[in-house]
Amino acid sequence: PADGKAEVTLLATGSEVSIATDVRKHLQKTGIPTRVISMPCWELLENLESSARENVLGRGTLRVGIEAAVRSGWDRWLGECGIFFGMTGFGASAPYKDLYDHFGLTAEKIAAGVRGHLSITARD
Repeated sequence: PADGKAEVTLLATGSEVSIATDVRKHLQKTGIPTRVISMPCWELLENLESSARENVLGRGTLRVGIEAAVRSGWDRWLGECGIFFGMTGFGASAPYKDLYDHFGLTAEKIAAGVRGHLSITARD
């Protein structure tokens, strides 16, 4: 978890949890308290009472979804202000590192995107 109150909650599945952990390191270094939630399956969250679910997801944090798939279904966990890093379509073929870079699924690109989103929302 973040040290103290988190500003960002990273939600990731499977192999993307390691990317989320690296994103957290980048954000924490720049003074953005961040936590990572591993989501092995959405049903675990669905089965929680709403107050428990909010405690897990974090109240008042920017929720960020990270998955090597399309966004479908993620909005329910990210909320209105959440952002998603993943694929924008199917059919791309290349070594996974090239695809992750193409779709912005690297720790550096995600951390930069989160910082950019936070700076925009801070101005609103």
